Amino acid sequence: MSTPSRMELLAPAGSLEAFSAAVAAGADAVYIGAPALNARALAKQFSLAEVAAMIDHAHGRGVKVYAAMNSLMKEEEIPAAVRLLAALAELSVDAVILQDLGVYGVAREYFPQLRLHASTLMLAHNSLAVQHFAAMGFRRVVLAREVTLAEIRQFRRQSPVELEVFVQGAMCFSYSGLCLFSSYLGGKSGLRGRCVQPCRRRYTWQGSRKEGGYLFSMNDLSALPLLPELQAAGVGSLKIEGRMRSAQYVAQVVAAYRLALDHGGDEKSLAEAASMLDAAMGRKATVGYFRTPQPAGIITPHHSGNIGIFLGKIERVKGGRAVLVLRDAVRSADRLRLHGEGSGERQSFTLKELRVLGKSVQEAAAGTKVEVAISGAVRPGDSLYKVDVSERRALAAGRHAIDPRPFAKLAARLAEPKEAAAILGRLGIGKAKAPAKPAAKKGRPPAEAALPLWLKVDDLRLLNQRLPAEVVAVVAQLTPETYSQQQKLGRALAPLRPKLIWALPPVMLEADLSFYAKTITALRDSGFAAWQLSHVSQVGFFADQRPRRPAGRGGHSGGVMAGLHGDYRLNVLNSLSQRVLVGMGLASVQAAVEIDRESLAAVAGARAGLLGLMVYGRPPLFTARLMPRFFRYDQPLVSPKGEVFELKKAFGQTVAVAQHPFSLLPHQSELAAMGVAYGVVDLSLMGLGLREATQLLRGLGKGHPRQRLSTFNYRGTLP
Repeated sequence: MSTPSRMELLAPAGSLEAFSAAVAAGADAVYIGAPALNARALAKQFSLAEVAAMIDHAHGRGVKVYAAMNSLMKEEEIPAAVRLLAALAELSVDAVILQDLGVYGVAREYFPQLRLHASTLMLAHNSLAVQHFAAMGFRRVVLAREVTLAEIRQFRRQSPVELEVFVQGAMCFSYSGLCLFSSYLGGKSGLRGRCVQPCRRRYTWQGSRKEGGYLFSMNDLSALPLLPELQAAGVGSLKIEGRMRSAQYVAQVVAAYRLALDHGGDEKSLAEAASMLDAAMGRKATVGYFRTPQPAGIITPHHSGNIGIFLGKIERVKGGRAVLVLRDAVRSADRLRLHGEGSGERQSFTLKELRVLGKSVQEAAAGTKVEVAISGAVRPGDSLYKVDVSERRALAAGRHAIDPRPFAKLAARLAEPKEAAAILGRLGIGKAKAPAKPAAKKGRPPAEAALPLWLKVDDLRLLNQRLPAEVVAVVAQLTPETYSQQQKLGRALAPLRPKLIWALPPVMLEADLSFYAKTITALRDSGFAAWQLSHVSQVGFFADQRPRRPAGRGGHSGGVMAGLHGDYRLNVLNSLSQRVLVGMGLASVQAAVEIDRESLAAVAGARAGLLGLMVYGRPPLFTARLMPRFFRYDQPLVSPKGEVFELKKAFGQTVAVAQHPFSLLPHQSELAAMGVAYGVVDLSLMGLGLREATQLLRGLGKGHPRQRLSTFNYRGTLP
């Protein structure tokens, strides 16, 4: 294993000002959001002229530019994505950061000159994933934030691919790529860059208004003290989070890391750099997971986790002004943020009026009781933060030397690249036919199409009953517990062997890989031949296995087809992703569980292969490595808006599930007519007894359950 001689300092930029500031402060590379398809869709979108100007500005100074196309892509967005890839290739962008397998497939086949980086949203959390992404042609892998230094060293020993890690900025509670929290609460998908950050809200345990807190609000990551250890572990690029942050923040943080790197991380430079980071006004800092998989102090549950300097709690509100005693000094034109403690909502504003004893003042010191003019909802008990100071904002106003106007003609030409139309033609985009409707006999209503069902369980004892005829396959979560159960049940499971699929978990920690490799081999040797994958790299366990093609739409021909099947966690929102997975050897793939009806119809209509869909269950809304002591598992948890959840332990991780399952069972006929090949009824994480499971299964063909349940995003729109 060779260690990088020099680590790259990679800065974020969500504006021209931030981009210019990052370059001036000493960044080796800057990553920006590609127009439209990036995982910060709530930020301002760059135009192609601006992208061209930034690349020109950076390359003239020896700085690289990476474009993040790391949002999941819907079917109707394929033409725009192809045009964007063509434009980025002509502009000589230094790399494209990807999450969506459909975008990957197009880039890999039609734009081989583009250097590809695997986004952290692809969940590279073990050496199997790192090796697989390298084999796919990714030149760099952005690791999950949850990995430790020891694990990074292991990854590097097993693969020479470049490794990039986040070293500064915000942290998500969930593994990136496995969070459905924002999408489930309001259709705003974090995987499409529209997260509304429900993890920053205050939660209470049901039945207790006072107990609880900001249970999932992570402190900021700051790995400044670990720079020598990161280099020794084999890290090649240090990534700063913050495309939504100000130019001033970006400049301050980049300058701090530049100072430390240029001085070899000596004690004096680290102390000065740490002081600079404190002035950047982030959240409370932590070194994250680098030292230990269960770090203490990574969450401060009694604190909201807002960025900036805490100014105090609002005591009362009068005449549009909030009264509080300052914990730190403020000045007119400072940038402030109000956090609603009851609602979890936040609003940022520039301080325009500040009063002390009824008189307007320009500044006030810590300890002073002040009145702050605030427009919008504010209540006693809300918290106020200072996120930027007037002097720094004034200094940076208008400070950037990037002019996109000279690139307007180039951008206009790149908006419709000539090769894009030919590529779309070869992909067959726009030529998909609508799925055939069931034939109807004269004088009779059209027959309802039947939807074959797969039953998924995390407790094999639930299978000790006669299953309904609609269930053509059984999916069993593979865990140490279920593996032990199948050994004990033995003959009792014999009738189900022809239709049993073993499901692999989405997270396999490095220490768990040996168990899964040995167990998969043992099960295959005993005759099991069907598997469900939750991470694309898991095809590596079956390098010698090619799937049999199914005899029927549900993959049922006297049993389940042998081979590999994709779980919804592969995040398929478009037919190109499905094609890539089929090309890797998957016999069937499930659509993303957060998909809406229109998008599902488009993917099914493209007929890229057998498409399944989860139609009943409690999918994990987030999956986290952290298991803090203040968590109460299996106890209802209530959001500020009254939504009820529960925390569970699953495959060695913390997951959150909604109190009630979602259900598309009443829509089975519609799904079948649309072209969906099978539906998955998932009883995992429900804790059902045999009697409860039996009652539920008896109603499957009747659109069970009777109570009205959520349909997730199916009847809405996933923006």
